[in-house]
Amino acid sequence: MTYPSTTERVKSWLEGSVLHICFNNPAKHNALSVDMWEAVPLLLDRAEKDDGVRMVVFSGAGEKAFVSGADISQFEDQRAAKEAVKKYEQMAEAALEGIYEFGKPTVAAINGYCIGGGVNVAISCDIRIATPNSVFSIPASRLGLGYRVSAMRNLTHLVGPGNAKDIFFTGRRFDAAEAQRIGLINRIASPGDLEPLLKEYTDAITTGAPLTIKAGKRIIREVLKPDADLDVEMCRRLILDCFESEDYAEGRRAFMEKRKPTFKGK
Repeated sequence: MTYPSTTERVKSWLEGSVLHICFNNPAKHNALSVDMWEAVPLLLDRAEKDDGVRMVVFSGAGEKAFVSGADISQFEDQRAAKEAVKKYEQMAEAALEGIYEFGKPTVAAINGYCIGGGVNVAISCDIRIATPNSVFSIPASRLGLGYRVSAMRNLTHLVGPGNAKDIFFTGRRFDAAEAQRIGLINRIASPGDLEPLLKEYTDAITTGAPLTIKAGKRIIREVLKPDADLDVEMCRRLILDCFESEDYAEGRRAFMEKRKPTFKGK
C-alpha cells in the first residue's frame, strides 16, 4: 500500500514495516490545523488493514516542536460559533481516539515543544520518547477551553490524578526530566540521539510477534477498566490466538535452534 496524505501539512511514508506520520507545519511550530486533524484517521485506517505495517511513529517537522498545540489563527473561524466548536471537537476527537484505539503499537518521538494538542497526541500513543530540550504544557486554563474526557482519561492513566491536576490547573511548562519522572514520557534520548533511540524501538517492535504485541496492547487497555467492565473472555481469546498461531511454533523452534525468530503475524 501507499500512504498519501490529504494535506502537505502532514507527511507520511513507509520505512520498512513502520509508518511515519510527521506533522509538517514548522512555520507555526507544527500547530495543528483542521486539515492536519482530518488527515490522521485516514492514514491510520489504511495502516490498520495493512499487514505490512507493524507500527506507527508520530513526529514533528523541524528542530523546534513536536506539536505546539492547535492553530490559534483558526479559532475564530472554526471554534467561535457553537456549531463550529462542536465540529472541531468531533474532528479532533476522531483523530485522537483513532490513535488511542489503533490496534498496532504507536510511538511519539518528541523534539521540542509538546503543548496542548501535542500532549494529547503523545498521550494517545503507546510509548513516548523525547529529547532533553522538549517542553510540555496543557495551557487550557489560560484559554478558557473545555477539555474532552478522553484526553483527561489518558493523562490521568499516565501520571495519576495528583499530577494531572497540577498540569491542568496551572497550565505551567515543564521539562523532559519532570515529564519522565511523573510518567508522561518513557525515555529521554541523549542530546542529538533521538533517531538512534527511536530505531531501538522500531527494531524491537517490528521483529516481535505481532499477535503477542496486539494481545498485550489490547489487554493492558482492558485492565484499566473497572472490574465489572473487564472483558475477560475477549482477553482469553487473544491469549489463545497467540498459543494457536504459527508464530508461537516459530518462536519455539527458534529458541531450540538458538536463532532469531521470524514472525509473520499468523
